[in-house]
Amino acid sequence: MTSTTHIISDLHLCQSRPSLFALFEHYMQKIAIQSNQLFVLGDLFEVWIGDDCLQIESPNTQLYRDVISLFKGYSDNHGELFFIHGNRDFLLSEEFEKQTGGKLLKEPHRLDLSNKKIALMHGDSLCTDDVAYQEFRAMVRNLEWQKQFLSLPMEKRIEIASGLRQQSKEAQTEKTMAIMDVNQNSVEDFFIQTNIDWLIHGHTHRQATHESTFNNKKIKRIVLSDWGEQGFYLAIDNKNPDQQNISGHYFSV
Repeated sequence: MTSTTHIISDLHLCQSRPSLFALFEHYMQKIAIQSNQLFVLGDLFEVWIGDDCLQIESPNTQLYRDVISLFKGYSDNHGELFFIHGNRDFLLSEEFEKQTGGKLLKEPHRLDLSNKKIALMHGDSLCTDDVAYQEFRAMVRNLEWQKQFLSLPMEKRIEIASGLRQQSKEAQTEKTMAIMDVNQNSVEDFFIQTNIDWLIHGHTHRQATHESTFNNKKIKRIVLSDWGEQGFYLAIDNKNPDQQNISGHYFSV
C-alpha cells in the first residue's frame, strides 16, 4: 500500500547549471527515498532532443546518464516512478522509460489519494491566453512533426532546439505575466469535465495553493515551484485517508 507520494516538476536540468543537478542528486538520495511513488510533471530537462541522444558520448549525455542512474536506483529499490511530458522534454520516449524503470503517463493523469480525485498535468495546456504558445505546442506535440524532427541529424536537432529556446525567451519578454499564466475559464472547464477535487500542475513557476468553491464543491489547484537556488517537492501522506495530509517543501544542499 502506497503511503507517501512525492510530486516534482520544472527542474530544467542542464549541463550549464551544475547546481541544479546537485539539488536533484540530494533529493533523490536523501529525500525521495522517503516516498513510495514519485511523479515528475514535466520539464525535467531544459531540452531533450530524442532518446537516441543517449547513444552519443558528450558532457550533456553524461548528465542524462547520471539523472537516469538516480531514477533507476529509486525505481529498483524504493518506489514507483512516473513522468509526464513538459514543453521542454516532450520527446522523452520508450528508451527513457526502460532505462529509468519509470512510466510515461498521458495527461491529465487521474490519481485517487486521501479520498480525493486528483488530476496531474504539466499545466501548459491551461495557458490558453497565450495563443502563440498554444500554436507552438500543437505543432511540436504533433506525431508527424516529431517523426520528421527525429529523422534529422543530431547536430541539426540541437541547432533547431537552441533556436526555439531563444525564440521562446525573446517572446516572453514581450508578454505580460497574466498571458503566460493559466486561464481561469480553462481551469474551471477542466474541473467540470473531469469532476476532480484537486488539480496539481507545474509550468508557470508560481508556487501557490488556490482554494475555492465552484458549483457548490470545494476545489483545490496546487501549483508546483520550479527549481533554482532551492528545490521543491509536494508530499501527500496517504497513511490516514481521512485527513488531507499534503504539504510543499523547499530544500537546499
